[in-house]
Amino acid sequence: MSVNWDLLGNEWAVQLLKAQIGNQRLRQAYLFTGPAGVGRRTLALRLAQALNCANPPEPGDFCGECRNCRGFAKMQHSDFFLVEKQEGDRDIKVEAIRELTRSLSLTPLEAKFQMALIRNFEEASEQAANGLLKTLEEPNRSVVICITATDTDSLPATIASRCEVLRLRPVAAAPLAAELAGRMNIESKQAQLLANLSDGRPGIALRLHEQPAGLEQRIEWLDEADLMLTSNRVQRFAYAERVSKDRQTLNRLLMVWLSFWRDVLVGVSGSSAPTVNSDRKEKIENLTQRLSLADAKRVLTGIDRILEQLATNVNARLAMEVLLLEFPSL
Repeated sequence: MSVNWDLLGNEWAVQLLKAQIGNQRLRQAYLFTGPAGVGRRTLALRLAQALNCANPPEPGDFCGECRNCRGFAKMQHSDFFLVEKQEGDRDIKVEAIRELTRSLSLTPLEAKFQMALIRNFEEASEQAANGLLKTLEEPNRSVVICITATDTDSLPATIASRCEVLRLRPVAAAPLAAELAGRMNIESKQAQLLANLSDGRPGIALRLHEQPAGLEQRIEWLDEADLMLTSNRVQRFAYAERVSKDRQTLNRLLMVWLSFWRDVLVGVSGSSAPTVNSDRKEKIENLTQRLSLADAKRVLTGIDRILEQLATNVNARLAMEVLLLEFPSL
């Protein structure tokens, strides 16, 4: 039997869905909300497996080995339909919803239920939302629709009211680290770091573990931030020019810096809150002894400001130069 449907965290959601399957009280539409990486998509796929497994070990569970289980897990099943915003589009188009509606009007080819997954529906156009509403109002009993979104407030109330809403939440860092160490065989200190950096979102933690280049890039960016503290104005301006050429990459860099400087602010303020960047604890402690509360606040405020500005037409290089001038000199 799979443990918690092989999910990390949100056991209550798995138990609720298992009970509905076992009691034959399945809903036609579910809305899974929560931050990206919390497990919304994975929960929908596990529900598809549990509903369609050819050899379930018990009601509400799945074997993970049959054709249906393997197909739904990979999102490559004839009775699985995925709708999401396409690259280059501003939103989810009404045409995609219309095509989904046509597909769901047919009977399942292999599985007991046709499964539809509509991802990040807060990105849907108004026409797409209206198109889906018609499908939700006249559900086919052999269809289960799973919708994911950040929260219910980002969707039309008419959509949310026609779904069973499951609000998924991040997992506390300690239990997530324990799960990562035990089930993924990750060294305990590394597991704790992954849990911290992911802010308790299992999908983000696993992605960082499986794509170590991201962690290596983080270390490089933190080393560069450290270097800026001992650099002169010319060196800081040269760095600003280099990193501001790609706004998307600059945004990611600043998010790494923001996390680190929050740890510094926590340390300077004397708070007992845990350190997120646990692998830089010695450096953080050193800075808390050398910097004032005003220094840490100034840097954090500057990073927040430029992150907001990057969403506009701001000159990224000039904005970065201003930020680096606000860095203390050690």
